[in-house]
Amino acid sequence: MKPKYRRMLAGMQAKVEAGTEYDQGEPWFLYILECRDGSFYTGVTKDIERRLTQHNAGTASRYTRSRRPVVLRYQENHVGRSQALSREYAVKALSRPQKEALVKGTRPCEPEP
Repeated sequence: MKPKYRRMLAGMQAKVEAGTEYDQGEPWFLYILECRDGSFYTGVTKDIERRLTQHNAGTASRYTRSRRPVVLRYQENHVGRSQALSREYAVKALSRPQKEALVKGTRPCEPEP
């Protein structure tokens, strides 16, 4: 993981652990999509159905726009935005086999250093 993202992740995790998250109680979702080419896309949202519709319409992200259709393969519920973003960066740091294990139901704990 790039040092910039390590610092960002550490800051978010500290915020969650300290309980200073400004949006606690508001449900957020981490999601993993599988694209037509077999690649994974990870993101966070408050409305998973709306976001999936946007991805398949080509209006959500540049990455998925050229890899449609996409299929929702995994989602996690989180209490707030910073908790979901913290988990997103941790998932993005996982290797492909670790992400496949997560999608299949075997949840890896930490990204590889």
